[in-house]
Amino acid sequence: MSLAFSSRQILGLAMPVWEVDPGWSRSFVSSGGALALVTMAVVSPFAGNLIDRHGPRLLLSGGCFLIFSGLMIVAMADSRWVFLAGFSGLAAIGFGAIATHVVATAIALRFPDGHRGLATGIGTAGATAGQFVIVPLAAFLLQTTDWRLATAALATACAAVGLLAFIGLGRGGARARAEGQRAEALGSRLRFLLRNPVFHVLFWSFLLCGFTTSGVIETHFLPYAVACGFPPLPGATAYGVLSGVNLVGMILSGWLTDRVNRPLLLGGIYIARACCFVLLMQVADSYPTLILFAVLFGLFDYSTIPVTASLAASHLGVRVMGLAMGLISAGHAVGGAAGAFLGGWLFDQFARYDWVWIAAVGLAGLAGLLALTLRERASVRAAG
Repeated sequence: MSLAFSSRQILGLAMPVWEVDPGWSRSFVSSGGALALVTMAVVSPFAGNLIDRHGPRLLLSGGCFLIFSGLMIVAMADSRWVFLAGFSGLAAIGFGAIATHVVATAIALRFPDGHRGLATGIGTAGATAGQFVIVPLAAFLLQTTDWRLATAALATACAAVGLLAFIGLGRGGARARAEGQRAEALGSRLRFLLRNPVFHVLFWSFLLCGFTTSGVIETHFLPYAVACGFPPLPGATAYGVLSGVNLVGMILSGWLTDRVNRPLLLGGIYIARACCFVLLMQVADSYPTLILFAVLFGLFDYSTIPVTASLAASHLGVRVMGLAMGLISAGHAVGGAAGAFLGGWLFDQFARYDWVWIAAVGLAGLAGLLALTLRERASVRAAG
């Protein structure tokens, strides 16, 4: 997960460079990022079902090799269509396979309520754990060599980790779980979820979460830092700080998930995130303000994952956990695609990101209000 999530950042790192060589506009690159997120949205439910039936081995190792293939194509691309095939096609399928919902589901099958939150926080922290090292390293390669070498280096690292994942992960995994899952048809599980109001709250709040994280921050934070006058390396360092704090935020959120009212926790995270975007609009040319935003936003970035996964497990049931989290993650990717595209389009229209951040404030606040409509289950809290 560390390498997969870091590899997605090549889009933001190289976006200003690609405007010069090979001459791709921010709208086009942002559209490529949006298309990749749509591909991930399509892949997510299938990955959810696969983790239920076959365990994580093939998903994680196969996903790494798909990312390797896609990034190598990007590293050699001069054509727009070749770039889209590599990043928005092959690599995006890999991103969809190596996803937080896959890890969260695998953990949920092995940990009971009362311990599940912390375990999920630690396990899914791989989404950020490597970024505070890998992203600055990629930025260093980008600044000292060129974007093709930086992309190829990330691709090679993904291939190496994919091989280790295939060797290191056992075959057993979720086979016992798979037998029980086959007893209930896919259509029956889908109907159960679509008729459940809790699923809709989690789905739509996570879709808005995707807009405010994968969409506008993962795609446009680094270009925004450049627009504020900061060179690529300081901007990437700030993003590395965000990712490092993100690691702490996910584990802390997981620990709190086992101990406090979860709907209140989830709503509070979204509302705090909205406040962070207000701070981002005040950065101007102040690097300390950019770092302060990185620290605060890092606490509330991926910290929604352990809470959302725990609520899905307890309120929807572990029997549909893979499918539920796959669909919820698909919503996150759709929201991210909207944020990535809208960010690039608005920048091209107004040559500034103010309207993007204003939209993020409103949508994060709306997600918080949705989460607060949920009710905690007293029996679950008592068991914890």
